[in-house]
Amino acid sequence: MSVNTTDNLEALVEELARSVRRASHALAIATTDQKNQVLAKIAELCIERKAEIQRQNALDIQYAHEIGLSNALVDRLLLDDGRIEKMVQGIEQVTALPDPVGEEMERMNPPSGMDIRKIRVPIGVVGIIYESRPNVTVDCAVLCIKSGNAPILRGGKEAFHSNKILVEIISQALDECGFDPKTIGFIPTPDRAALNVMLKLDDYIHCIIPRGGEGLIRFVAENSTIPVIKHFTGICNVYIDADADKQRAVDISVNAKAQRPGVCNAAENLFIHDSVVGSHLPPIAKAMQDAGVELRISEELQSTLDLHKIPYVLATEEDFYEEYLDYIISIKSVDSVESAIDAINQYGSAHSDAIITEHERNARLFLRGVDSATVYWNASTRFTDGFEFGLGAEIGISTDRLHARGPMGLKELCTYKYVIYGKGETK
Repeated sequence: MSVNTTDNLEALVEELARSVRRASHALAIATTDQKNQVLAKIAELCIERKAEIQRQNALDIQYAHEIGLSNALVDRLLLDDGRIEKMVQGIEQVTALPDPVGEEMERMNPPSGMDIRKIRVPIGVVGIIYESRPNVTVDCAVLCIKSGNAPILRGGKEAFHSNKILVEIISQALDECGFDPKTIGFIPTPDRAALNVMLKLDDYIHCIIPRGGEGLIRFVAENSTIPVIKHFTGICNVYIDADADKQRAVDISVNAKAQRPGVCNAAENLFIHDSVVGSHLPPIAKAMQDAGVELRISEELQSTLDLHKIPYVLATEEDFYEEYLDYIISIKSVDSVESAIDAINQYGSAHSDAIITEHERNARLFLRGVDSATVYWNASTRFTDGFEFGLGAEIGISTDRLHARGPMGLKELCTYKYVIYGKGETK
């Protein structure tokens, strides 16, 4: 869609936000059954209209190849049968989850005699700004609807057709279940100017959640007058401890890097204890090579890989700060679990980090010492995901320290208010 003038664009986005805000009031007081009916209808329509979804998705895949996106980024766009099925499973999982709205978080009985209750309530209107993965459209919409929030979605130009058909499906489900179809908003242009307008509409939008590359997220954080929940990068790390099981170290580190390298919870750095470089690094490096991963190593590891004739590139210091989102990993040795913790806190982005070890003390030290939203002991960083955590889906992953941290599910989409029951008290 094209908009002729800046004034028209501003009016379009502002009216859309105003309409979503008006419609949000009914959703905020909807019953759990009413909201679950909407989610069930979305799941039904995703299956019923799958062929339409995939036709529109094919247009986005074609465009992604035309503009030269990497294979890893093109993969993030794809909505094949398996991903649509997983999307539907996510909807069903959210449907089955308890409704957080109305939950009593705390009760107080002050000297005045009043009954004060702290109750979960929806945030209101949530703006979600994202790139590539069109499944985010459905994940975010169903989490917002279940938690009583009205979403405004602004996807990237590379997924425009896929996002548009999915929003049409969600609007249809809302309408068929008795809600205003304008309860979900979709910015109908990829023009960056529309984003600039959206970020200033704090009269109508209560929270912004950006998902995408660091450039997009920093732009949003720097230009929004609305509170932003975010993570800038996914520089995730795996540490192979002196007491790591060799096969477990191979399996987990390769999975964390190569299972799907273009996502924010894929490992970008591997740290390995000096004492197991000779025994553990060669099989890890060989398995990485077999998976198509380029190894960027620090100088002290050269002789080990030379001995086993495994190709590599010498890493620079800057490489350990890099979010590759590709089949590349940086590798460095450390002399202790404390050194690994220091390295991860230095190079990482407080997203997802793992220790591979059979030594409980080292594991617990790592879990306490690494300053990240999610930390793992003998498991892949690839599990930092709302679906995998049992949240049904996620609205995003936060590395912030206020309100929400890690994968954000239903409860993280709520704020609270105090409800006071009096008996005629005056002051």
